[in-house]
Amino acid sequence: MKFVDVHVAVIVSPLKRDHLKIAQQYFQLVGGSASECDTIPGRQCMASCFFLLKQFQDVLIYLQSIKNYFYSDDSFNFNYGQVKAAVGNYKEAEELFLLIQSEKYKNDYVYLSWLAKCYVMNRKPRLAWELYLKMETSSESYSILQIIANDCYKMGQFYYAAKAFDILERLDGTPEFFEGKKGACVGLFQLILAGHEPREMLREVLGLLRNSSSQSNPQVEYITRVIRKWAKENRVGV
Repeated sequence: MKFVDVHVAVIVSPLKRDHLKIAQQYFQLVGGSASECDTIPGRQCMASCFFLLKQFQDVLIYLQSIKNYFYSDDSFNFNYGQVKAAVGNYKEAEELFLLIQSEKYKNDYVYLSWLAKCYVMNRKPRLAWELYLKMETSSESYSILQIIANDCYKMGQFYYAAKAFDILERLDGTPEFFEGKKGACVGLFQLILAGHEPREMLREVLGLLRNSSSQSNPQVEYITRVIRKWAKENRVGV
C-alpha cells in the first residue's frame, strides 16, 4: 500500500501521466487481489482506481458499499462528494461537503469550487455568491467567479450571473464576459416582466449595464432605452 500512496502523492504536483497510470495500476492490483477484494481497504483501492480513470459510476458502487463505515470521515466525504457531483447528484454532494469539519478541506480550492457549483445547481446561488465574497482575490477566486457566472447563466439565475460577469469584465475586459453580462441582464429583465423577480432589480440592471466597458455599444444603449421606457410606463423608479 505504501508504494501506491507514494505515487498518488507525486501525481498531485506536478500531475504526470506516468505516475497517474502507475497509481491506477497498483490500486487495481491491490483492490482486485483475492485477499483484499472483499475488504474495506480493497474496495477503497478499487474506488481510487476508477476515480483516477474518471469512471465515476464505478467509483460510486465501491464507495456506497463502505459509506456506513465512514460517515464522519472528512477525507471520505470529500471524495464521495466529488463523485456525487461528477455524476450530477448535486443535492447529495452538497450534503456530503457540508458534513466536512476540517478547515484544511474547507479552504481547499477543489472543495470550494465543487460546493459553489452544487449551490448553483441546487438553486441556491446566493450561497455560492457569499462563498466567493469570503475569498481573497486570487486566481482561485477568479475561477470560482467563472463557475458562478457560467452555471448561474445556464440555470437561468440571471441576477447572480450578471453580477459575476460584471466583476469578470472589470477584472479582464474579455468581450465574452461583456456578452455574458449583457445576456444575463436581458434574461433578468425578462424574469422581472414575468413577475419572477422584483421590479426593484431594474435599477441594479441598469447600473450593471452602465458599468460596462462597452456602454457605448448600440446594443447596450438599446437595452437601456427599452428598460427605461418600460419602467416609466409601469411607474418603476430607476
